Amino acid sequence: MSYSVPSLRRHSTLLVGLAYAAFISLGLPDGLTGVAWPSVRAEFGLPLDALGALITSGTIGYLISSFSSGRILAKIGVGWLLVLSCLATAVSLLGYGYAPAWLFMASLGILAGLGAGAIDAGLNTYAADNFNPRMLNWMHASFGLGAASGPVIMSSIISANQSWRIGYVVVGIAQLLLASAFAITRKQWQTNQPETVVEPVTSATMLQTLRLPVTWLNILLFFLYTGLEFCAGQWLYTLLTTSRGMEAGIAGIWVSIYWGSLTVGRLLSGVIVGRMSVVSLLRLSMLVAIIGVVLFWLNLAPWLTVIGIALLGLALAPMFPSFIALTPARMGPRHSANTIGFQIAAATLGGASIASSFGLFADWMGIEVLGTYLFVVALAMALIFEALNRLKPAA
Repeated sequence: MSYSVPSLRRHSTLLVGLAYAAFISLGLPDGLTGVAWPSVRAEFGLPLDALGALITSGTIGYLISSFSSGRILAKIGVGWLLVLSCLATAVSLLGYGYAPAWLFMASLGILAGLGAGAIDAGLNTYAADNFNPRMLNWMHASFGLGAASGPVIMSSIISANQSWRIGYVVVGIAQLLLASAFAITRKQWQTNQPETVVEPVTSATMLQTLRLPVTWLNILLFFLYTGLEFCAGQWLYTLLTTSRGMEAGIAGIWVSIYWGSLTVGRLLSGVIVGRMSVVSLLRLSMLVAIIGVVLFWLNLAPWLTVIGIALLGLALAPMFPSFIALTPARMGPRHSANTIGFQIAAATLGGASIASSFGLFADWMGIEVLGTYLFVVALAMALIFEALNRLKPAA
């Protein structure tokens, strides 16, 4: 069964720019926190692993909002969802900046996750119906720009002997401005039905969508994809330094090549996707991802290993946005919004659980099992994707 993405509907340059800006804002907090953490820890007198509380609370909020985004969209629409989500994120960031105690700051992680998850799911739902695959890839590349900008902002503030709190306040104010822009344009985000539809489409309930086998295959696909991406990014450095004897500086460069390839790949795939079908691009990407994992796994020569790492990053780049682009055709208008929310939730859960569960395998079998582990995940993802291609679209 082959799928084609819907034709691009009318959209304004302003809305496209706001969508890209929103994805930049999604990446900013991650970069801020990584640099701010030593200062936060010192000010509140925290142990090193206390950051886990903030990560966990954020993940809980992210899962709740992304999983239920389909129902929320059906009730209030994309425009208001984006306004409220940006406000929630802004309040959480400003709260970080003025937090009187660590418990207060960690609790705000739930609000930050609620806002970020809703922005992620809401914009992906809108973009799947209104943007072409090229624009979707570029929108997701914007996240990398935000993630790269966050450390620059926070490190510049700390280097100037200013408090880490200022970094969160600055980004929180920018988030308020973005919320204002969404509020002004909220009516323009209303998604129109295709001209061939005479009666408005009634969204299915979450339970109705979850009863479809194709929904669970979509959920599993996203679970495996983000698990592969995050697991590789989290554990490459440890393997290279502890098992393969690589110097820390060089290992850091190799890991940067992986993440850099992922970001560059999304920019390039935005061009390539206009020259071949999305399904063909994804099949090629999955084949290249498996080749990249095998080269890294076998470790035949340093130059082949680094090529494998770069190939894996490039191959993973178009997958997430392209999976989203295919969802409306696979699920139909009644189930599309619910499914995208489930996909975002599954992606969050997959990234955390697959990367963390590898630690158990590493303790048992050694860190070199990473190559085998990634190969199994990559192969399973390819098989699930082919199974999805053979199913009939949902009604």
